[in-house]
Amino acid sequence: MCGICGIAGNHIDPKLLARMTAVIKHRGPDDAGMYISPDGHVGLGNRRLAIQDLSSAGHMPMSNDTQTLWITYNGEVYNFPEIRAQLIACGHTFRSGTDTEVILRLYEQHGPKSFAQLNGMFAIAIWDTNKQELTLVRDRMGVKPVYYTNHNGVLYFGSEIKSLLQDPTLSRTVAPEALHYFLSHLWVPGPLTMFQGIYKLPPGHYLQWCNGCIQTHPYWQMHWHEEHGRSTTDWAQELRQTLTHAVQRHLIADVPIGLFLSGGLDSSILLGLMSELTQAPVDAYTITFRDQDARLEQGAGEDEKYARLVADHFGANFHSIEVDPDIIATLPKVLWHLDEPVADPAAINTMLISEAARPQATVLLSGQGADEVFAGYRVHMVDQFAQWFGKTPRFLRNHIISPGLNLLPPIAAHAPGVHLGWLLAFHRYFRKVLDVVEVPPVDRYILNRMYYSQETLLSLYSPSWRAQMSLFDGGHRHRDYFAEVPEQPFVNQMLHVDLKTFLPELNLTYGDKLSMAASIEMRVPFLDYELVELMARVPAHLKLRGLTGKYILREAMKDLLPESIIKRRKIGFGAPIRKWLADDLIKLIDERLSVENIRSRGYFDPTVVRQLIAQHRAGKADYTYQIWALLTFELWQQIFIDKLSQPVSEIELVNGL
Repeated sequence: MCGICGIAGNHIDPKLLARMTAVIKHRGPDDAGMYISPDGHVGLGNRRLAIQDLSSAGHMPMSNDTQTLWITYNGEVYNFPEIRAQLIACGHTFRSGTDTEVILRLYEQHGPKSFAQLNGMFAIAIWDTNKQELTLVRDRMGVKPVYYTNHNGVLYFGSEIKSLLQDPTLSRTVAPEALHYFLSHLWVPGPLTMFQGIYKLPPGHYLQWCNGCIQTHPYWQMHWHEEHGRSTTDWAQELRQTLTHAVQRHLIADVPIGLFLSGGLDSSILLGLMSELTQAPVDAYTITFRDQDARLEQGAGEDEKYARLVADHFGANFHSIEVDPDIIATLPKVLWHLDEPVADPAAINTMLISEAARPQATVLLSGQGADEVFAGYRVHMVDQFAQWFGKTPRFLRNHIISPGLNLLPPIAAHAPGVHLGWLLAFHRYFRKVLDVVEVPPVDRYILNRMYYSQETLLSLYSPSWRAQMSLFDGGHRHRDYFAEVPEQPFVNQMLHVDLKTFLPELNLTYGDKLSMAASIEMRVPFLDYELVELMARVPAHLKLRGLTGKYILREAMKDLLPESIIKRRKIGFGAPIRKWLADDLIKLIDERLSVENIRSRGYFDPTVVRQLIAQHRAGKADYTYQIWALLTFELWQQIFIDKLSQPVSEIELVNGL
């Protein structure tokens, strides 16, 4: 695991390349390296977090024997031992035990065709001195990020946008379409970023730069082809075997490995399989918040209880970390590491647990990706609930069910012994279900993934921005992805969209950035591409069966886990965001989202924003995530837009905000 950066197409300023490399030191504290081509027109930078072969033989950028190929690389290729053996059989010799050298020699033999042979998570840059061609590539699922911009014919790239921004001549302008999507979904969809002109390389693609020209190509596409005629038992056995092999591959490392453990199904499965595959007890890490802070959230108190249960079951070394972060200091630091505003508070959890685990572990396995692969989100069930409600008379829905549902929050607030967070989550979920009963399935899914209707969002903008923002539709990219698989069952269609949007743009983005903030490598066995391709063949009814998500996964693992874990309901990886908004962040919100500040920015109508905040505080509506998104966008502007004259470092950020 490392950080990469580079420039191609101009006479390289070594000081600029050094700044680009230094600003991502947190991604690789073990070693640093730079390469500048003899003509001075290409530069590569690397920060190394040593995972395989901890010796200096893994130094990057690395070259082949003739120094005609140079590589800077971030990630892990889990099948490198098999590829290495094949290359040795073809006559190759190796100087190190790293997967970096395996990738380089494979590329030397097969060029871009080699990418399809790699099983892992990676962002790679390879400079071919003979062809005068730079190639960037990103792994299939998008676990590892890579950003780029073409600035006056010069290519800048990096694992994080902050590397690119070390060149003060790069414009720091908000991309209007990205802002519209961010407010709609809480994250920015690729290939856009919040910066105008800076892009993400899509997952499963490679980019080639030559003489100022850029071309991108896919090397892998998700193909859905259900196979019928096999029993549930057969599928469960193949799934168990495939996932076991995936976990085994993800345990290859020369450093200590631990586990993010929430006590949910996915991380508990990983703990069970890790315990079978290793001799020493697994170090498992769980984060908890104080009961009084988390009482308004659906998972209050549950994660620690179930995590401890499953840790005891497998004899793991259990590390339960109760945190009470200074959110005013933590939030800007999180945004600096994210590069872009991401308005999901789960991102904060990832950084806190990574910081807590770092003294003991360098690698942590995570259950991320299982919900997108196996249909584990509640949004996947909205269509079924909506169809059921649709069979009830409209009068009953509008005048009895809906008003009765709206009575739950005030009743819960005064009812003793009620799990308030769970009841509020129940209300929010079924409020959304009732609102989409009469719309088509695709729109049901999209509306349940969004935090504003198009009409309401447009009303948020200032008059000067409203016209141009009306050109954008917060759901059109989702519709495009739905249109790629129209023949598939609707469950598979939703998973296809998840794998293209929600997974890489939200979950994997904050998973990578905020684990690397603590110099921790996060590995995601559920996104092993052999497992993903297996699930593309499994019939949809074995993923979502009735109201049971991840049905085939539960069947495959029912003899591995305690029954209470197999049957545990889905709980989001949340944080006490409602408590923070109602207490810790009141002053910051009123300062940063004041009428004067909103008006000076120019994006939003200050009257509408203040009304939204007032209605939320009065308990008339739940605008938790809308306010969180506005606040994070404002703080992001402070960090990345306001300081145009000088690139900002984390030290400056923590000391100055």
